[in-house]
Amino acid sequence: MKELTIDATVENIDRVTDFVNEQLEGLDCPMKVVNQIDIAIDELFGNIANYAYNPDVGPATVRVEIKRDPLSIVITFIDHGVPYDPLSNRDPDVTLSAEDRKIGGLGIYMVKKSMDGIRYEYKDGRNILMIEKNL
Repeated sequence: MKELTIDATVENIDRVTDFVNEQLEGLDCPMKVVNQIDIAIDELFGNIANYAYNPDVGPATVRVEIKRDPLSIVITFIDHGVPYDPLSNRDPDVTLSAEDRKIGGLGIYMVKKSMDGIRYEYKDGRNILMIEKNL
């Protein structure tokens, strides 16, 4: 397991993405899967950066674990910000046109649809959001 603790800022999304992608090197991960993971990082770390400590900046930890049977990656995002379960919101109605849809929720919906597992818990004053993707 590898771990990175970094300020939760939008400017650090690329560093988090690079950190996760380094863990994927040598695993023959299809580019489609890498892109899905990168989009999930952008959405989830971006939400932490924009909302967890607003208007302040606080730390976020990103943990990466590679599992072997079946081969998968588990990425855990941990912050000490405002308690928030992004999985508690209803999925947006994607049958509506963009103009008729309410703002918000589409990013986490895309993450839920593209990952093989996602779960949230608030424990010991920390938001813990874990995603898993089979490789």
